Amino acid sequence: MPPLSRSVSQADQAGWGRNWLPGETGCCLCVKISSEIGERERERISCAEVFGDLRAWHAGSDSWVLFAPPPPPAPQQDGPMLSLERPHPGGETLDDSDLEAEDERDGDLSPFLAIYERKPLRSQGPLFLRGVPVTARVESAERYASGSKVRPNTVYSLRLTHGEFTWTMKKKFKHFQELHRDLMRHRILMSFLPLTRRKGPGGSSSPTPRNAIPGADGCFFQFPSLGQAEFLDVSSLSFIPDLGPKGLEGMILKRSGGHRLQGLNCAGRHQFCYRWSKRWLVVKDSFLLYLKPESGVISFVLLFDTGFNIQVGKKPTETKHGVRIDNTCRSLILKCSSYRQACWWCQEITELAEGKGRDFLRLHRHQGFVPPRKETPARWFVNGAGYFAAVADAVAQAKEEIFITDWWLSPEIHMKRPAQSDEWRLDLLLKHKAEQGVRICVLLFKEVGLALGINSDYSKRALMLLHPNIKVMRHPDHVSSIIFLWAHHEKLVVVDQSVAFLGGLDLAYGRWDTHEYRLADLEGDDSPIDLATNQRLWLGKDYSNLIAKDWVQLDRPFEDFIDRCETPRMPWRDVGVAVHGLAARDVARHFIQRWNFTKPKYKGQDYPYLLPKSSRVTPLQVPFVVPGAQTANVQVLRSVDRWSAGLHEHSIYNAYLSVIKESQYYLYIENQFFISCADGRSVINTVGDAIVDRVLLAHSEKKPFRVFVLLPLLPGFEGDIAQGGGNSIQAILHFTYRTLCRGEASIVSRLKAVMGDDWKSYISFCGLRTHGELQGKLLTELIYIHSKMLIADDRRVIIGSANINDRSLLGKRDSELAVLVEDTDLVPSVMGGQEYQAGKFALSLRLDCFRCVLGVASDLDIQDPLSDRFFWDIWQATASSNTSIYDKVFSCLPTDAVKSRRDLHHHVSKKSLASESPILARDHLQKVRGHLVQFPLDFLAEEYLLPPLNSKEGMIPVEVWT
Repeated sequence: MPPLSRSVSQADQAGWGRNWLPGETGCCLCVKISSEIGERERERISCAEVFGDLRAWHAGSDSWVLFAPPPPPAPQQDGPMLSLERPHPGGETLDDSDLEAEDERDGDLSPFLAIYERKPLRSQGPLFLRGVPVTARVESAERYASGSKVRPNTVYSLRLTHGEFTWTMKKKFKHFQELHRDLMRHRILMSFLPLTRRKGPGGSSSPTPRNAIPGADGCFFQFPSLGQAEFLDVSSLSFIPDLGPKGLEGMILKRSGGHRLQGLNCAGRHQFCYRWSKRWLVVKDSFLLYLKPESGVISFVLLFDTGFNIQVGKKPTETKHGVRIDNTCRSLILKCSSYRQACWWCQEITELAEGKGRDFLRLHRHQGFVPPRKETPARWFVNGAGYFAAVADAVAQAKEEIFITDWWLSPEIHMKRPAQSDEWRLDLLLKHKAEQGVRICVLLFKEVGLALGINSDYSKRALMLLHPNIKVMRHPDHVSSIIFLWAHHEKLVVVDQSVAFLGGLDLAYGRWDTHEYRLADLEGDDSPIDLATNQRLWLGKDYSNLIAKDWVQLDRPFEDFIDRCETPRMPWRDVGVAVHGLAARDVARHFIQRWNFTKPKYKGQDYPYLLPKSSRVTPLQVPFVVPGAQTANVQVLRSVDRWSAGLHEHSIYNAYLSVIKESQYYLYIENQFFISCADGRSVINTVGDAIVDRVLLAHSEKKPFRVFVLLPLLPGFEGDIAQGGGNSIQAILHFTYRTLCRGEASIVSRLKAVMGDDWKSYISFCGLRTHGELQGKLLTELIYIHSKMLIADDRRVIIGSANINDRSLLGKRDSELAVLVEDTDLVPSVMGGQEYQAGKFALSLRLDCFRCVLGVASDLDIQDPLSDRFFWDIWQATASSNTSIYDKVFSCLPTDAVKSRRDLHHHVSKKSLASESPILARDHLQKVRGHLVQFPLDFLAEEYLLPPLNSKEGMIPVEVWT
């Protein structure tokens, strides 16, 4: 018998459909399928007996309403999305008062939160959108000659539509029979229950619509049983708008194992040691998941990525009728009932992934995991005050989820200051949002306790005790992963997957600061108890100087650990950025990938799998827009490896090299570390080499080019610099000076070899310093530069958590996150004395940086970074003058005057002008402009700075420092 594929309209014209009038007993699906089968086969089927009393077919139409859920009640308040429904106790039909009560309870609940409120598949409650009909259409019928019976060998393809959701089902005749039996059982059960008909607005019973399934207003499908849900391929995750289009769903058998985990892991994952489990599969546009039918809990999420591949057959799956789905982290093997079903699943998953999810299946520019997102609102922040306040405002507006990951997180940190209440304390702010139903997920770096004192275990316990909706995981597990040297160094906050904050700022002690960079904080009493009268900006452990003393006793957050009457705090300079829209969803996807990768270490239902929102769905309402955001193209970049996220990527490194190579006029760099210039042994990254090549190109073309590099004057490790600093400080100084000016591979040495002292016309190395008074005593302190930023040509900006060293850039070591912002909104400016179209985002950020570090009042003096006047008369002159004043007044360290330990001993023995003649010293300090000082390239130049081999630091692998 040849294959049969007739359209529904053809069947209607033939007269099969019109013989079944709405008044007769017959299932809408049965009528259409009967019309497809043909007269001979139709005579063998008694639809009235087989399918029961269901009348929902529109005579003579190509599609029909399968059922129409009851419309939602009048909304009590405006909201961006429909509210979730819950099944009514006892299964009774709901009247208007019941629906209004349900709406009152759930009116503020986002549909997306259904991913956390999991229920068994047998009691999921309402699955469909209220007031939105479900229509169905028979697309085709395929008959195969492999058997002699009609029913088992005819497969019907049905296209269903529910609002903006459409999906295709393929069903055999036996599936319709099973549906009929399920509906009949449900109908008999309902006949024995004390049901009431739904009352209309006037109190009278409203009749069943002609185009809907009769009986309890469509409750057969509005509250479907497991069998009905299986027939329609729907679940509670099917129609959540933020998850994207509805894909393939159904019950499957999946094989255990297949995970690709680095390190020491338990046995039981081999191909000969596995088990098969029954799971419900859900496929979306950028991921698939399966959940346990008995509990509804999501058991695994497989994100589509560059390793995505799907195969069918016994050879790749080692099972009959198997489907193998791969990504970079796992090979998932499913078992189907037939080879035809396996091919169908393979086709559906492939089409959805390669269609709407194609952005994640290939590498993009800079070998990144996501493409640049156009017209993205972005906002930069210099220093922690503005960044912390914006994060707090966004968190306060959260409706669904908050994601946080930090190298270090201090729960008791105050986000807005001076803190005169606990309203903006981080832990209490998160607790308040958790009580409102917001799900909060925090990923912390699990440090080696002997090496670091950030006490992530305390942070985890402090947050987890606040509310069950707050979940905290730490990673890596050092023993099983065999990772002892590397860290999760990224910092990010994501709110509702619609706005993301990232950069160099941890939500931790010591990070909050302003452009004033204050050294003292003695306002009020010594120990402020009543926050209502508090005027201090840094409370307890937040008042810090990490070179004078590292943090201790973090479980006592409000106790000082240094004497603020004797020791100045160390100011903290940092840069962050906020992005919205698709770029924020890319940041969220990165967090979700890391969270789900860590999840197997945390068994049970307490730690849920997370789901990314679809990049193809535009949110109806953005919960929070950071004020002052500017439109630009934004690409999310990262450094990850198999140990940190299950795959390898170093797109931040590639972006740095590309931006430096393609720059035309200048580079402005602020970074905590600068360890580069590859030698093939201890240092691998070539950022420093790229800078050298770009300067040499400008020199050969006789064109001006500027490179501004700002680094902290000393590394951020505890140690007395008057005694030469600790071994950790000296180790970092060794590799920093090796990059800048010492050795044949250094930047200065390579430039000198070509152009002599002319290198000073192209590149400038500087740091930041400030001064103040503490208890009437003059003092100075370096400003610790913790920024990780690159600005090029007033057009492109890289902001993130990645330092310029191998740890951050290679991808195989620390995990990092950054964004490349490329301006599309241009404004008039000046470059090299000529009119120039500068990017609004990059220009405003550079001008803010220059105003702060140079102490200038007019932008006219700093508008043109390429001109000789600015470079020599403003930048270099300010740095030289400030350095000279600080040396004269404080005899501060580090300094070019100290080239050896003997010089150091002599230098610290001298009395400073600040101690001998404070009045004269104050006169000199009035001439200081801004904070810019020269970086001391000759400091301890005659000493070997690597730690002795018999010291603790000397036994650490060199890779730790680089």
